[in-house]
Amino acid sequence: MKMWLGASFSDTGQFVELARAAERCGFDTLTLSDHLFYADFETPYPYSRSGRPRWDARTHWPDVWVTIGAMSAVTTSLRFAPNVYIAPVRDLFTVAKQVSTAAVLSRERVTFGVGVGWCKEEFVATGQDFHTRGRRLDEMLPVLRSLWAGETVTLDGLPALSISPVPAGRIPVHVGGDSEAALRRAARLGDGWIGNRIYTEEQLDPVLDTLRRHLDANGRSGQPFDIIAPLAVLPAADTYRRFAAKGVTGTLAAPWWLATPEEKARYGVDTLELKIATMERFAEEVIAKL
Repeated sequence: MKMWLGASFSDTGQFVELARAAERCGFDTLTLSDHLFYADFETPYPYSRSGRPRWDARTHWPDVWVTIGAMSAVTTSLRFAPNVYIAPVRDLFTVAKQVSTAAVLSRERVTFGVGVGWCKEEFVATGQDFHTRGRRLDEMLPVLRSLWAGETVTLDGLPALSISPVPAGRIPVHVGGDSEAALRRAARLGDGWIGNRIYTEEQLDPVLDTLRRHLDANGRSGQPFDIIAPLAVLPAADTYRRFAAKGVTGTLAAPWWLATPEEKARYGVDTLELKIATMERFAEEVIAKL
């Protein structure tokens, strides 16, 4: 079971030190989320009962690839992934060049966590069609893979083209979302699936069943395929082993969410010191026992 550090909602100035600590504590991947701006969104947020986001205008949403570049400069083995990057709100070439450059600078420690997004306002602001975002992502992913492999591609209305730099190895693609379309996309086009909500066992089981059905339909049953599922469970090595038996290959943890009152009193709330202290405790109590 791989442990991913869910560092979303952290202040931008904390990410470099969080990356150092995550590598030292044995986390496999550090993940952060993607939004372009905050507004009084009319689009309902799909992951809360109220339909309102869990953050406000003060919450930091640093650029994913700039932040990954900074974190990769102070680490050597830790991997990085957005959970998830909203590729269809950008043009193909911006996405291709940002991800490829980050992969090269990090010495191939990037996983491309990608999804279609839920926020219509971001698509309107960037001039991209919200309603065709799923189809466009389906079309983008094979072209991105070709560009990242250093291949020349031909697109309608453009001369044959390629990009540089490109990484020496393949960039893994993990598709996010648990709709039928997202799970079908992951099984058909992805190297893995990444959940973008926190799942109870009862919520996760039907998602896994649907994902397996689509993998089977695409002739991929039994082939390597990552399943990264944030879990609504108390952290314990035995618990994570039980989910591993279901085919889950990794999960997200943000140990400071479960900080003790004593830790909060000693280090403060949402401070870098609190986050690192709880990560170190998590490493001793959980990661070392897996």
